[in-house]
Amino acid sequence: MKGVTPTHFKRKSLSEKRKSLSAKRNPLPAALSFFLLLALLSPGPALTQTGTSARPESVTATTDNAASLFRLETTPVGGDAQLLTIHGSLNGRPAPEGDGTDVPLVSILRDTLGDELPENDRLRYVWMHTYTRPGLLQRAASGVPFLYGSVGGKKRAAKDEVPPHLIDLAAPERDVWRRFMWIAMQNIFFNPYGAVAKASSTTYQRNAEHYRQAHIMRALAVLSLYEAETGAEPVFTPSEMSEIQGRLMLSDKTFGGFVDDAYLARVHQKQSAHWLDERGHNWELLRQRAEEEGLYFEPLTLPDGSATHALLWASRDEARRNKGRKFDARFLNIKSPWGDKRLEKWGGYSERRFYDAANQTVAPDTAGARAVELIPLALYGLEHPKIPTLLVDFRNGGNSKRREMSHRIIEDVTRNVLAVSRFGDIHYFLGRTVFDFVTARRGMDINQPTRLRAYTQLKLLLSLDASLDPALREDIGRRIERVSLNPLENDLDAEARLAREQYAALLAYAKRADGLSARLDRDRRAEMVPLAHGHASRILFRFANILSLGLYRHREQAGAAEQRRVLGDERQLAFHRRFLREVSKSSPVIEVAWNIEDVRRSLLFVARAGGRADAKTARAAARIFERTQDEETRRLCLNCLYRLDSETAKRELLRIYRTPGLDASLRTLSAEYLLSALREEQRIAPGDVKAIMASIGQ
Repeated sequence: MKGVTPTHFKRKSLSEKRKSLSAKRNPLPAALSFFLLLALLSPGPALTQTGTSARPESVTATTDNAASLFRLETTPVGGDAQLLTIHGSLNGRPAPEGDGTDVPLVSILRDTLGDELPENDRLRYVWMHTYTRPGLLQRAASGVPFLYGSVGGKKRAAKDEVPPHLIDLAAPERDVWRRFMWIAMQNIFFNPYGAVAKASSTTYQRNAEHYRQAHIMRALAVLSLYEAETGAEPVFTPSEMSEIQGRLMLSDKTFGGFVDDAYLARVHQKQSAHWLDERGHNWELLRQRAEEEGLYFEPLTLPDGSATHALLWASRDEARRNKGRKFDARFLNIKSPWGDKRLEKWGGYSERRFYDAANQTVAPDTAGARAVELIPLALYGLEHPKIPTLLVDFRNGGNSKRREMSHRIIEDVTRNVLAVSRFGDIHYFLGRTVFDFVTARRGMDINQPTRLRAYTQLKLLLSLDASLDPALREDIGRRIERVSLNPLENDLDAEARLAREQYAALLAYAKRADGLSARLDRDRRAEMVPLAHGHASRILFRFANILSLGLYRHREQAGAAEQRRVLGDERQLAFHRRFLREVSKSSPVIEVAWNIEDVRRSLLFVARAGGRADAKTARAAARIFERTQDEETRRLCLNCLYRLDSETAKRELLRIYRTPGLDASLRTLSAEYLLSALREEQRIAPGDVKAIMASIGQ
């Protein structure tokens, strides 16, 4: 039988040997350091909910759409912030009696400063409510080298602690410093005590980081689905959505926290396009291989229609009739189904479908329809580099897990046992490079990058998609839990329960006088430090923070009114500077891609700020001048360059003045601005002063 294309097959419903450096050393310091690490590296500080709130209960506003799987809930926090929560209808999971299928998924804290100006709003913390602090057994197991599997998930969330956040969008650089802190601790406290201490600490850190990354990926998927599915007025502005998704995408990059906000939209667009290309490539590759081998290909889609996974099926009758038929397992990475006795005696999940002569799915009562019993063979992830990645092998549960473990085992043996690395041993470097190239080039599903993203998306799909047959959904759910390599992971049902409990704890924390609003006050006072201190002072504050292991963080002493006044103005300036830089890096014709009125408004605001703007903004204004034909906007660019008291601004203004073919009125205006800057003794490089005098004169 020929393979069936996606349009022909529809579901019933939519659906690392290293010696010890000193064997006589006392292991007690290493053990104490390791258990200290367990506490330090847990997801966020445990904040105990003691005391009662002096604030009346918050009023909650909900935005809903009957046609969407999601709804957004807005909860006021202290009168000058909002807790925005996306709830998802987990139609694919059973719910506790009376709770329904509605589950809180993602919460984001927006600091509004208590006004209606979106320009001075700032996004703060992101919570993924299925992301929780691990239990004691989970923490201990996650530090055991070469333990690849679950030890029993967390059942309940503690009622006296606030759920950990995934990321602080207002201070993403903290993740970078945390990584460097971990590297220092690893080399100072653990590596000197031998292979066991080194292996345990690195294993724990890797598991903790993978657990966090899995939930970051899930939060990204939820945000993308919410953006695509909801039909209500968007609560997040496009720039806010780009900031959230861009920061989450950069969270696994070593220096991702240092990326300028102006590049976040580009990061989001580039990464989304890359994932889409991978999905399309793997879709076609898997579909063609299924067709060549006589298998049935079925895409599995998220609620927004994006096909992130695919199932391959085989007919029970054809598996028996095609005994001896050659089977090419390249890219498929499963055993031949032809003549497989496991299929002949199959007692697992199967589906009965009806097809016509053209292999089109039809209703059972269609004339000429023939019944086909289909047995699931494998499930693949499509958003994976180079090849579709095998996630579930229905006939061999250890197949996909061994493939996922292959890369991890190679890394653990070489790094923790043999103590070699790519950069410390040239022979290993050359051998590993060749091995990696061959396995990737030949499409061999071993030593491949982690399937973390694919499994994360699959768990979300199983939770949201109620159209999958319940028996099939439960079968896949059980199988992917057995494939999991991370002891910190929890099963799907536990995650839904933990999400509800953690959200309730977060709401209680938000209502306390010493809770989320007090935390926000501390964050605002820390945000004011760069405005009150120079670079040298901030470096000293950073050293103090590092030496105290993060316990000390300098904050300014300022009341709420002063915070709103100072931060409101500074945030607006940052918003308009970021907007101008983003505009200048986009279309060669500004007015085609952007609302020219918004561009003018930002130019006016930055011009009024004068010396507070930076060199990047000056270059952005000059590029906008070059890329627009709008006369008023060009004059505003010249005015902006004049009012920005910086050497870069005057250099750009002089360059514009020297531009061949420049309109006479604009050349005259730029000359006037340059002369005025000289008279006002603005900051101008000595070489540019001479050039201005030579070109324009007194």
